Formats: sequence, C-alpha cells, structure tokens
Amino acid sequence: MGAGLPGSPRLTRSRPPPGHGIVHLGPGAFFRAFNAVYTDDAMAEAGGDWGIIAVSLRSSTARDQLGPQGGCYTSVTLATGGDTHRIISAVRDVLVAPDDPAAVVAIMADPATRIVSLTITEKGYCHDPATGRLNRDHPDIQHDLSNPDAPRSAVGFIVTALARRRDAGQPAFTVLSCDNLPSNGAVARAVVLDFAQAYDADLADWIAANVTFPATMVDRITPATTDADVARLAQTAGYFDPGCVVHEAFRQWVVEDDFIAGRPAWDQAGAQMVRDVAAHETMKLRCLNGTHSALAYLGYLAGFETIADAVADPDFAALCRKLWQDEILPTVPPPEGEDLHAYCDTLMERYCDRAIRHRTWQIAMDGSQKLPQRLLGTIRDAMDAGHVPAGLCLAVAAWMRYVGGVDEDGKAIDVRDPHAKTLRAASDGADTTEGRVDALLGMTSIFDRDLARNAAFRAAILQAYATLERAGARAAVKDYVSG
Repeated sequence: MGAGLPGSPRLTRSRPPPGHGIVHLGPGAFFRAFNAVYTDDAMAEAGGDWGIIAVSLRSSTARDQLGPQGGCYTSVTLATGGDTHRIISAVRDVLVAPDDPAAVVAIMADPATRIVSLTITEKGYCHDPATGRLNRDHPDIQHDLSNPDAPRSAVGFIVTALARRRDAGQPAFTVLSCDNLPSNGAVARAVVLDFAQAYDADLADWIAANVTFPATMVDRITPATTDADVARLAQTAGYFDPGCVVHEAFRQWVVEDDFIAGRPAWDQAGAQMVRDVAAHETMKLRCLNGTHSALAYLGYLAGFETIADAVADPDFAALCRKLWQDEILPTVPPPEGEDLHAYCDTLMERYCDRAIRHRTWQIAMDGSQKLPQRLLGTIRDAMDAGHVPAGLCLAVAAWMRYVGGVDEDGKAIDVRDPHAKTLRAASDGADTTEGRVDALLGMTSIFDRDLARNAAFRAAILQAYATLERAGARAAVKDYVSG
C-alpha cells in the first residue's frame, strides 16, 4: 500500500492487547474482516483471553502492515450511503513462518493456545480436491515430512505442534478450518491425520482421540483493499492504516460447537453455534459460491470488472436466478431456520451493491481448487436426478476458456491458479474444441472419472464451449436465459 495523507499519523494500539488463546494461520483480508471481528466482538461481550497470534505462512505483508500498529487495524464496512469504520484489537502479534518456523511451532505448542484456526484457501490444505485426502507428493508436504522442526505447510505446523503437546503431556488444541470447503472440518482432519500417519502412527492415534476439527460455514464479501481505500480512510478517520480491510455489512458464521479447550463467546457476537453445519455449508457453497464462480468466469470473459457490473446486465442477473431456481436449489437440503428462496434474494441484493467492488478476476483465482466444491458437486447431484444442468455446464466451459489464458479480444488473462501452467498446456496442446475439452476433463485432480466420462455431461460441456468460442460469453448467457 502507498503512503497515507501528508501528516496523517499511523494507527497505533490504544489499549493493552488481550492475552492470547488463538493462533491463526493465514491473516489475509478475509480473516481480518471476519474471524478477528467476531473474536473482538466476543471479547467485548464476555471477556476472556482470546487474543490472536496471526501467522503468515508465506509473505511478510501482514506483519509489515500490522506490526507497527500493535496488531490493530481498521474494519471498514462499505455501503452506498457511506462507509463506517471501527478499530479491531483482537490481533496481538503477527509472525512470518519462513523467518522463524521454530517460533511458530513454539507458540502453537504453548498450552495457552486453545484454538488453531485457518483461512489458507483451498490450496493451502495440500490435498487432492477430488478425494479430500493429503497429497503426499506436494513439495511442501515432502519437505515437512523430512524436516519436521522447520515446517512450511499449515498441516506440517499443526502436526509438529501437536507432537510437542503430546510429548510434553499437554492437552491438545482445536483445529478450526474457516475456508470455503465442503466439510472443511473433515478435510482438515483427514490431511492432519494422513500427515501424522506418515510421520508417527502413534501420534496419529493420539490426534484422532484428542483433537476436534469443527466444521464451519463462513460468509462475508471482502474485496481486495486498494490504495484508494487506504487514502479514503485516512481522509475520514485522520490516520494512516495500510492494514485496513473493506467488506460488506452482511456476515454469517455457522460453527459446529465442538471445542476441546473452550472458545470465545462467538454466539454472543452473532455466530450460529450448531450441531451440524452440513446443510448451511451446502447452501452457501452452491447458492453463493457457485453463482459467484459462474459470474466470475462468464463475467470476466464478457468484459465485466466486478460482480455488481455483471448483474447490472439483465441477462447476467437472469443467469443467477435461473441457476438458483432450476439447477441449484433442487440439490440443496433446506438448513434449519433458513428460507432458501429468501436467501437467494438476499444474495442478489448483495451482488447488486455497487459499494462492494468484488472483482471477477479475484473470484476466478484458484479455480482448479474451487470447481469440485462450487460447481461439480451440484452438477453431479443434478445428473443423478436425471437433469443435465446446462447453465452450470456453461460455467465450467467458461472456466475452461478462462484457463486457456486468452480472452475474447485475444488479450492475455493473468490466470492465478496452482495448476495454471498445466491447465494452459492442456488447452494449448489440442487443436480442436473437442480436444481442449477432453484434455481438461482428463485432469483427475479436478474432475472425478465417473463425471468426466459421463456422455451427457461431456456433450453439454462441448456444446457450451463451442458456443463460447463461436459467439462469446454474452451471447452464450443470453441463449441460456432465453431457452
């Protein structure tokens, strides 16, 4: 982030930090706009030493932004009627794992740490999205198994810290995944146990018996913070805060209430503590994340910079409504206390909010990790019920066009994906539409074999991809919504 306004002082902490109880891996914008805000609210309501030690697994950016500010930062709620802001004080320190992995292991092994939470994105789990199991061939996993005292991956840090706790006779901590993954608690448990089994089978048994992995559903649109956001806050608040985050007013956190060493009073801060998150999770992944991905790929190809820009086009708004009504909601079990149609109406209101500049390019990142959860599961369920979901297949075909790396005007697309080079090579290595589609469907880390070999699914993808090549995204969407 650039400099603040001339003469504007740097934000600094105005009160002592809380005692620490949480270590959080992945202190990006979403964590600051969501987890830390709920925790700040919970401590304000009910007290407790639940201060957060934030750990960046790669970049020093969070430390550089928050360190000089004593860990505090500004949460900015965007709204068409005017922004509001508040200072969040739940974070007490930021560590950068590559600089001192031993310090990260030590703070996680400290008995004061009762929860280790994660917002590391799908790729941070080093897993196979098609199976949910640990990818033992991942370079970070191979490194961590050979160098357990200097881990690189989140999984490696968690297992090493738990081994220290066991060896010292200390109780375990709860591992709390807050990423957009179906059954994210189960995924976290699977990769941790897989790693521990490869490292020390007795440790794997101890973790299985002593560590809980609650599932969660998280939701708050958090656009990337820009220099303009920082400058606007400086004008409004009178201080410079390069660590500020911007977000919508809406938030929803559904948490499986299964914590072995206590938790903050998140329920008093608005979180829904439940016995089973699955139905809420499916609702959100399919209704919100599924249409977000459809709008990201089709909208980007159509030239829309943001989600609000896309749904301002009547055909793209109709795309969402038709996807929900005809293809998504029939596959979603109604969660307790939720009206699915009202939920989708709220989603459309959020999408239309021009104060939230959520870029299609940002949402399009890491599609190889997101597709199985956001689109392919819905497609599979729809096809099992005897219906070929043409709109969702169009979204998958748009992803295929996107990862080809060239837009409809022949300009390069900056594809951010852990498999970007492989995807581009698969697309470029074929001379025909059919060849490109088959090459991408053959990537078993994304498409399970049964779905990829389903003749009706393949035919729908081929037809959609051909339409995108021939007529472009706008025409393809118009054709779908008028059909």
